[in-house]
Amino acid sequence: MSHSLGTLMWLLLAPCTVLENAVQRHNNHSDSRVTLFEGENFQGCKFELSDDYPSLPSMGWTSKDVGSLKVSSGAWVAYQYPGYRGYQYVLERDRHSGEFRTYNDFGTQAHTGQLQSIRRVQH
Repeated sequence: MSHSLGTLMWLLLAPCTVLENAVQRHNNHSDSRVTLFEGENFQGCKFELSDDYPSLPSMGWTSKDVGSLKVSSGAWVAYQYPGYRGYQYVLERDRHSGEFRTYNDFGTQAHTGQLQSIRRVQH
């Protein structure tokens, strides 16, 4: 099966929905990777990202909140609302060893786990 570079393939695994971006990107962000988790301490459904997402809900993330996340590589800016709006959280592997166990680890202004858009930081 052949897909254009911009095409996303989603993988659905039971018992919970696990969505993964299966397309390899070939640009200066190609090594950026972050995994969002539904619950705190990396529990529940997960969503692995390697691309910018202006609206996580429209891409399949079913909650407005993110309980925890792991930055495997690169640097990311996560936003409270779709369209890269609202509070901004800089998420890097160098902070917390890339492990953000609760929304409180996102940043000092994080009063909820509401994250609805995210993008990679260009190097």
